[in-house]
Amino acid sequence: MAEHIAAQIEKLCRTLRRHEHLYYVLDQPEISDAEYDELMNRLRELEARHPELVTPDSPTQRVGGKPREGFVKVAHSSPMLSLDNALNEGELRDFDRRVRQLLGGAPFRYVAELKLDGLSMAVRYRQGILAQAITRGDGEVGEEVTENARAIRSLPLRVADGPAEFEVRGEAILNRRAFERLNLERDAQGQPRFANPRNAAAGSIRVLDPSITASRRLDYFSYFLLVDGQPYRDSHFECLETLAKLGFKVNPHRGVCADVEELLEFCRRWEQRRDELPYEIDGVVAKVDSAAQQRALGWTARAPRWAIAFKYAARQERTIVEDIGVQVGRTGTLTPVAHLKPVEVGGVTVSRATLHNEDEIRRLELEIGDEVLIERSGDVIPKVVRVTSQGGRRKAFRIPKECPVCGGAVVREEGEVASRCINTNCPARLKESILHFSARGIMDIDGLGEALVDQLVDRGLVASVADIYRLSFEQLVDLERMAKKSSEKLLRNIDESRKQPLPRVLTALGIRFVGGRTAELLAETFGSLDAIAAAGQEELTAAPEVGPKVAESIHRFFREPRNQELVERLREAGLKFEHLVTRPKGGPLEGLTFVITGTLPSLTREEAKARIEAAGGKVTGSVSQKTSYVVAGEEAGSKLDKARTLNVPVIDQARLLKMLTNGSP
Repeated sequence: MAEHIAAQIEKLCRTLRRHEHLYYVLDQPEISDAEYDELMNRLRELEARHPELVTPDSPTQRVGGKPREGFVKVAHSSPMLSLDNALNEGELRDFDRRVRQLLGGAPFRYVAELKLDGLSMAVRYRQGILAQAITRGDGEVGEEVTENARAIRSLPLRVADGPAEFEVRGEAILNRRAFERLNLERDAQGQPRFANPRNAAAGSIRVLDPSITASRRLDYFSYFLLVDGQPYRDSHFECLETLAKLGFKVNPHRGVCADVEELLEFCRRWEQRRDELPYEIDGVVAKVDSAAQQRALGWTARAPRWAIAFKYAARQERTIVEDIGVQVGRTGTLTPVAHLKPVEVGGVTVSRATLHNEDEIRRLELEIGDEVLIERSGDVIPKVVRVTSQGGRRKAFRIPKECPVCGGAVVREEGEVASRCINTNCPARLKESILHFSARGIMDIDGLGEALVDQLVDRGLVASVADIYRLSFEQLVDLERMAKKSSEKLLRNIDESRKQPLPRVLTALGIRFVGGRTAELLAETFGSLDAIAAAGQEELTAAPEVGPKVAESIHRFFREPRNQELVERLREAGLKFEHLVTRPKGGPLEGLTFVITGTLPSLTREEAKARIEAAGGKVTGSVSQKTSYVVAGEEAGSKLDKARTLNVPVIDQARLLKMLTNGSP
């Protein structure tokens, strides 16, 4: 009987995988949605009665498990580098000329693929089963998003007839219909729209709950097949063909080009036809086909020499600026936004365009009522290119002096273009303020991540950073993804954060230009938060490494009434406002200032810094005439160059260790 049930389950799995491939990869469905749902329900019923027969690659297991609390960092098998861009035909011909020169006249060909603008992701398979998915990250290390990747229907959970272990790289995207549907849903929920499909795809992959990823209908197009970090075949085009045979979705609009003329023809053809596609493209990617020739051409520090992205020109139209509003971003930055007479640009109706900042408005000589040229470049938020004619009843725009969201003071630092609301508790920047406050290395409130902060603010449980210290077990345990154990743990971590020293508290306030090092120096100079808050700008500049710009920012922060209220509430919560100076007096390095650069043989920078300070010395982040010594390790960079320019003595780790004992190198 058990064998019969197992055979039924395996048959249903095979059937559902086939129909998923037909629907999501080939776009050739053979059955209706209702018939598909009936098959899926039969499989779920059998698996529910026989959970021991459920396998990780079952179609029912695409979305499952509890939401995670965060993402783990994972190293790539080989770097996922970005591509250099060719912005016109001349630059593409220059690329071709460089390739021909580097290959010494050897024959070669290009593979041309449409450039999809989504989130790059590597997916690893072991014994034919999807084992791990990793975002591009910085190209060397990405975030593991395996459970979310499993929710993408066009990405196979099981692959037959492939290598024992292999890796697929590709692009997770949202097509136009899915993107518009998602934004309509966000409109209905009162949430801000995603600016473009790329941002939406990236956000959908990086949510903590896989069911949200599944609901957004992401697609995945594969473009690399690797074994042990290397191309599976010498021909890139053959790798694409192999990916398609293995059941992966590969963009069908690809081609082999014998030379740059054929490549340009491919680019021109798809620029004319791009609106026929169900997804956005912003150009064409050209790659030298042979893996051996790719290795011969090599890489620069940031991009391969054997591939390039040919970017299409931005699409432009004229319209009228009917008004200019202001958006307040997550960091408090005020961004002027042009409200436009709706106009269609490349198949999309545009009614708003970013104006970046007040200086940009002046540069454009723009006023409300003017006719302007707008463009969509790379399918991001449209921008105003220039004024094409002045309106008859023009009206000038000025950034408000009070935040339109909270009424707090708006300031613009000297030498900067951005204006900012400096109220830490401004609703527009509150979530970012809480995440900064609770971060590792600041107040260290583990468990207070982005998904939870969203709930706390959206439900009105936290309207100020200080409200963190008033949260109760009953409030937390009621939230999504918060059980008894996690709620108790978070409350313990919040309570523990009250013990953080003054430099951490000062950093947590989010004062512009005040990081950990500056906070330490301020705490040691003034001894208390109240003394820092009461200090004038001249007194503040007397502190080590605090210049006029930093002093002005600190002084302005503590003069804002809303920030004063926040400080008082944090005092009531029991945070430490006093600082005990622990720097040793009379050590062998007293009066000496050090800068550490490069990698030391046996000490981390933090260990070296701690030992210098324990011996009475100071460690700063930049080289100046006041620097006593630069401690240089391997791969020391610009700081070493500056030390030589300023004739600052340079020592290695061995000489530093000697100085820690007797004070002389």
